[in-house]
Amino acid sequence: MLNIEYPEVDLLLGGVRPGAARTREPVFNPATGERIGTYPVATTADLDAALAAAQRGFEHWRGVSAHDRGRVLKRAAQLLRERGEGIARLAALESGKSIHEARIELNAAADLFEWYGEECRRVYGRLLVSRGAGMRLAVRKEPIGVVAAFAPWNFPLGNPARKLGAPLAAGCAVIMKPAEDTPACALAIAQALLDAALPPDTLSIVFGVPAEISSYLIASPVIRKISFTGSTTVGKQLLKLAAEGAKRTTMELGGHAPVLVYADVDVDAVLDLAVAAKYRNAGQVCVSPTRFYVHESIYERFVAGFAARARALPVGDGLDESSRMGPLVHPRRLAALQSLVDDALAHGARLLAGGARLERTGWFYQPTVLADVPDAARIMNEEPFGPIAILNRFGEHEAVVRAANRLPYGLAAFAFTESRRTAALLGEQLEAGMVGINHFRIAFSDAPFGGIKESGHGSEEGPEGLEACLITKFVSEA
Repeated sequence: MLNIEYPEVDLLLGGVRPGAARTREPVFNPATGERIGTYPVATTADLDAALAAAQRGFEHWRGVSAHDRGRVLKRAAQLLRERGEGIARLAALESGKSIHEARIELNAAADLFEWYGEECRRVYGRLLVSRGAGMRLAVRKEPIGVVAAFAPWNFPLGNPARKLGAPLAAGCAVIMKPAEDTPACALAIAQALLDAALPPDTLSIVFGVPAEISSYLIASPVIRKISFTGSTTVGKQLLKLAAEGAKRTTMELGGHAPVLVYADVDVDAVLDLAVAAKYRNAGQVCVSPTRFYVHESIYERFVAGFAARARALPVGDGLDESSRMGPLVHPRRLAALQSLVDDALAHGARLLAGGARLERTGWFYQPTVLADVPDAARIMNEEPFGPIAILNRFGEHEAVVRAANRLPYGLAAFAFTESRRTAALLGEQLEAGMVGINHFRIAFSDAPFGGIKESGHGSEEGPEGLEACLITKFVSEA
């Protein structure tokens, strides 16, 4: 059965779900286009209540021992696993992603909480050598304060976990605005934390008009750090707002990941990995492999194999166990992708698979393969954020590295080669915050996740994510 009961979505203000009437906006199932529920639009008074609660929550939570903070996070991880199937199905319903991907994402969110539940006990300062009798020189690590976090819809479970895990482990309070497309998933993550005995004032969840909420929260003196995942355009606007208060930021912005495929690979093995990675979440992934540069000696074989696999990919409702790719999250993305494909074809690209909307209920776009796409085409310069693979040939190592690094993006890059020397060179030469060599797995709870150049700065996950939520204080005592 594909239908599931959609829960009532409320604001969460200091752990409390207010019952007063508010303007409500619809939530849709992207696989059918049908309205499945609504979310409330936060008022200015709601944001003030969240800020006041967060200030109270921070003053208490920062004094809770790392051992006890860790116990809350690890208990939340356990609850997520216990509730896993129901939450995964909710993610598939709201975002359209396949239930298989949603289950993996749920487990990754739980792993993140569990890891930070341990890592928060390893926030160390240091003592310096004394400069005189009775003098004590100490470096302390302390939580930065209240964090305003903004999470997108494409990983409706993983992104909220990223936004909450590190700051709560550090001793911060958080006000999070998740995506309005997937509000119930964010509340499910928050509820696991509250049920694990997180102090209620420590966490608020708000929905509404993104620009209005972000500008109001970032301007508040209560907020000491901003964490944002989303487009480069919006990220730059938030950076300007943050600069007014000299507030720390972590920005995980857009990408346009290159994939370099060398002549010495097992072509079929790489194709199996590449097609699965490309069409994961219908390509709506910031680190999605997009610009494939394939050595000329295997190019035609690779192109044919990629197109055949794309055409055979089962596309359908994410809640259907047989589906391997779901819909786009919003109907406006259909026109945006079509415009990019049409422009590429006008520039002389070859269309080998897909290239149009699927004629069925919901917001589905065909798994698409474009070959021989010139750099002048928009899709070679703009992040498509959809199920479109771009395939081009290369001959020389130096030339393909230049092509891979050509864009202002620097989030993720990938390469496939059996040569240890080539792999080592690529690890140094590719301009990206994360590089995957001979596989596409670059997200782990204990590893930094983030980009460089116009793909942002700072990291989430790993010790680096925790460090981003701490200040360094030097205390000289005589």
